[in-house]
Amino acid sequence: MTEVFIEREFEPGLTVEDVWGMVRESGHCFSLHGAHWHGSLLTAGGRRMLCHFSSPDAESVRIALRQSGTPLGPVWPGTVHEAPLHPGADPGYSNVLVTRSWSQPVELADIQAVEDAGAWCLEAHDVQFVRTIFAADRRRMVCLYRAPDAESVRLAQSQAGMPVEHVLAFETIVPP
Repeated sequence: MTEVFIEREFEPGLTVEDVWGMVRESGHCFSLHGAHWHGSLLTAGGRRMLCHFSSPDAESVRIALRQSGTPLGPVWPGTVHEAPLHPGADPGYSNVLVTRSWSQPVELADIQAVEDAGAWCLEAHDVQFVRTIFAADRRRMVCLYRAPDAESVRLAQSQAGMPVEHVLAFETIVPP
């Protein structure tokens, strides 16, 4: 199975109840095409959402979403990389995401080295790295953090010299 991610934008923004409605309406199509929904990250205001699926391939997710009438956005395969677990930390809890993109492919290790060099910035702003989602084409990355707020992450990323596209607070929606 392939890990597949879809980034979507909505106007007006969605509520958590709207997302559950979309999941219920799309469930049959997902099953038909072998796509399993792992959860979604809905940003504050509901205007952006990142959804995580496992599926035979990215096209199966695209087809299922089109057939269910669900709004489509960029769909890309990728890998999930967890942070080393700190004592007492909840490995699943995060509340701020950072998106990054490049015109040319990058190496995950190179980006991680920049973040590691700026680890003091994260600590100074009470920001803890949780996981990275890295696109298979190596041009897109979404990093998840646990932090007091999005501004703390924005400041830490800026001071560490990390490339940033968006910094957004979010709510996690996962299957029961």
